[in-house]
Amino acid sequence: MANETNKPNGPVAAALLAGGIGSAVLGLVTLINEINTTSAFSKSLVWVKTVGGLSGKSSYAIIAFLLAWAVLHFVWKGKEIKFNTISIVAFVLLAVGLLGTFPPVWHLLAG
Repeated sequence: MANETNKPNGPVAAALLAGGIGSAVLGLVTLINEINTTSAFSKSLVWVKTVGGLSGKSSYAIIAFLLAWAVLHFVWKGKEIKFNTISIVAFVLLAVGLLGTFPPVWHLLAG
């Protein structure tokens, strides 16, 4: 039998939660943009003219993911985390992200 060692799940939990945070940021930025497409915030999302607002939306989501992952990994490195709780929170954040990118939700909130 191989020598098995239990590794702490903190780094894995950090990556999972960071993915949820990145998804939620993408959904919320998209939702805010679609509610008022003429706002200064919407115009600031155009980082690359040929890509349009998607360049800013996706970049914000990537930045949020990377920052959350780095911070959570540093804080949870070597620790055992309640993985079930983190999983639930991550999937709720994923749902928020998906809803924010779903056009019928924009129409409900834009009124």
